[in-house]
Amino acid sequence: MGTFIQQLINGLTVGGVYALIALGYTMVYGVLRLINFAHGDLCILGAFIGLTVLTGGLGGGHPGAALLALAFIAAIIAIAIAGVLLEIIAYRPLRRADRLAAVVSALGASMLIENGIMLIWGPDVHVFPPDLLPKTSWRVAGAAISFTQLMIILISCALMAALYGFVNHTRFGTAIRAAAIDQDAARLMGINVNRVIGSVFVIGPALGAVGGLFIGVYYREAYFTMGWTYGLSAFIAAILGGIGNIPGAMLGGVLLGLFNAFAAGYVSSSWQDAITFLLLIAILILRPTGLLGERVAEKV
Repeated sequence: MGTFIQQLINGLTVGGVYALIALGYTMVYGVLRLINFAHGDLCILGAFIGLTVLTGGLGGGHPGAALLALAFIAAIIAIAIAGVLLEIIAYRPLRRADRLAAVVSALGASMLIENGIMLIWGPDVHVFPPDLLPKTSWRVAGAAISFTQLMIILISCALMAALYGFVNHTRFGTAIRAAAIDQDAARLMGINVNRVIGSVFVIGPALGAVGGLFIGVYYREAYFTMGWTYGLSAFIAAILGGIGNIPGAMLGGVLLGLFNAFAAGYVSSSWQDAITFLLLIAILILRPTGLLGERVAEKV
């Protein structure tokens, strides 16, 4: 029983991170019908920016709660700006072009960001400071949950709930949903579609920056190819729940995290990725639109 609870806690922790990153994929796809392959690299860029704040720049190299909060704020702001620039430079000129052109542009942007990280921070693995958060942990039914895990789970849930409330219960959220359904009709109703698309490239990367920094804090490392690894997992989570569907991205991220944790705990960590892709194949065969499908009214 203790092993089951422990893997449940581990799965919820990683699943919350996957869900935050998957939301960026699903929001962009919902509005533009575009897979933003550069999203994972933006998330890890956020981790490197946060690490720079923590270790080199501010606070004299003495991490603490205030400095960690500053690292998150810096990463969120920087990646939100990077997301907007990415949309203006790489995607906006290709909105009327063939979809293949947008895919190639996204892949090019991904390679540019990844290699930019390597040139700036180097190819080596960077280690996060060990004393960022309290070492406190609690015992739950024979399993241990650390302060870091609890923080990631709670903040991830809070951010997902805030996003869901914003999209479904605010005027601007209604504009986002309208643009996701039909951009031309949204324009006729007076909605600034460019502003809506810009907001999507702010919100998605900002959440991804939080997820990327969570990865660094949880695993205490960052390297320049992490964006592809975790971006792919988050993309699978988005497909699993139903890409273009915000609740689907949340559900898919949590389920994928749980599935990975139980696969690693009860089968083998060596088979974890293979089992994950088998799950994806099964879902695509049995339910191609994902577990929650692509509900048009909530496709953002």
